[in-house]
Amino acid sequence: MLSEKTGASIWMKAENLQRTGSFKVRGVASKLASLGKGTKVGIVAASAGNHAQAVAFGARHAGLPCHVFMPRDAPIAKVSATESYGATIELGGESVDDCLAMAVERVGATGEVFIHPFDDPDVIAGQGTIGLELAEQIPDLSLVVVPLGGGGLASGTAIALRACAPGTRIVAVQAAVCAPFAAALGFGPPIASGSPNSLADGIVVKQPGAITFPIVQSLVDDVVAVGENDIAEAMVLLLERAKLVVEGAGAVGAAALLCGAVVPPARGTTALVLSGGNVDTNVLAIAIRRHETKAGRRLVVFARLSDRPGHLASMLTVIGDAGGNLIEVDHLREGYHLHVRETRVQLVIETRGREHAKRVLDAVHDAGYDVRPVDQG
Repeated sequence: MLSEKTGASIWMKAENLQRTGSFKVRGVASKLASLGKGTKVGIVAASAGNHAQAVAFGARHAGLPCHVFMPRDAPIAKVSATESYGATIELGGESVDDCLAMAVERVGATGEVFIHPFDDPDVIAGQGTIGLELAEQIPDLSLVVVPLGGGGLASGTAIALRACAPGTRIVAVQAAVCAPFAAALGFGPPIASGSPNSLADGIVVKQPGAITFPIVQSLVDDVVAVGENDIAEAMVLLLERAKLVVEGAGAVGAAALLCGAVVPPARGTTALVLSGGNVDTNVLAIAIRRHETKAGRRLVVFARLSDRPGHLASMLTVIGDAGGNLIEVDHLREGYHLHVRETRVQLVIETRGREHAKRVLDAVHDAGYDVRPVDQG
C-alpha cells in the first residue's frame, strides 16, 4: 500500500500487534529482568497509556504490585486496559510530565522501583531489540522511520542499527504540536515545546530525556514533524488499506511518508515502525469521518426550505434518485434569520466519491433547492 503510493519498497514493523498493543513491552521486560527474579518491591510508572499497560502487564507477570500515574485526560481505552492488568491507577496532571513528577515523589516516599517510560538505560536497551530485528529481517535495509516522543524507542533503535546496520539512515518523527527534539537539535540543550492536545498522545512529551536527547542528537540522522490532519489521514489509510488499527503516535511515520516530510530512497528497503495500536474507538471514528468527508464520500450540506408538509420529503427524493444515501437530518429553526414559515436543515449524505457528490448537489440545485455544502476543512 505505502510502496505503491511512494514508489519505494516500504515494510511495516507492526508493533501495534504486540501484547498490550505497543512496543513498550520490550523496554519493560528489559527493566524487570534487570531487577532479578527475587525482587518483591512494588513498581511505579507514569504514562499516557502504552507504557502504563506494559508496566501493569509486566508487573502482574512478575507477581509485583503496580501503581501507575496517568494524565486526567488519558484515553479511556488505555486506562481501562491498564486497570485490567491489575494496576492501581491514579489520574492527575495535565501531561505525562506532571505524572512523572508525581511518580518520582511516590518512589521517594515508598522506596518502590520507578520504571521510566523512556529515560532509563534498561528500557532503552529493550526498545533497541526492534533495531536488532530490523537489521536481521531486512538484508537491504536503507531507511528506518521511527516515532519520537521521549526518545526511548528512537534511541534504542538507533544504537542497535549503528552496531548492526551502520549504513542505515534513521529518521525520527514527532507530532508538530509538541516537537521538542526538532526544536532543540542543533541549538543547544533540550527545550520544552508545544501543546499536549494531539491525536498522537503517546508521543506528546514536552521535555526530551537527559539520556535520550544526546543519543538522538548523535545517532539519528534527521527529526521531522507532522501535522494533525496528516496523522489522521495516515491512521485511516492504514486501517482501510493495510487492515491495521494504529494509534496516532504509531502512525506518524506513515504520515511523514504520505505528506512528503520523509522521502524514501529508490533503492533498498524503508522500514516503518508502527509503534502502537491503542486508540479509543471514538477518536478513530472522528478520524474516519474526516477522511470520508475529504475523500468526497461523506457530504454535509445545509438546505433552506419552506416549512410546509412535503417539502423536505421532496428534496430527499431528489437526493435518493441521484444515488445519495441519507445518513442524518437535523432541523435548525433558530438563529439563522429565517422566515416564520422557513426551516433550515443539515443533511449528512453518503456518496461514492467527489464526482458522485457533485452530481447529487447538481441534481438538488437543478430541482430548485437552496443547498450549500459545509466546508469540513
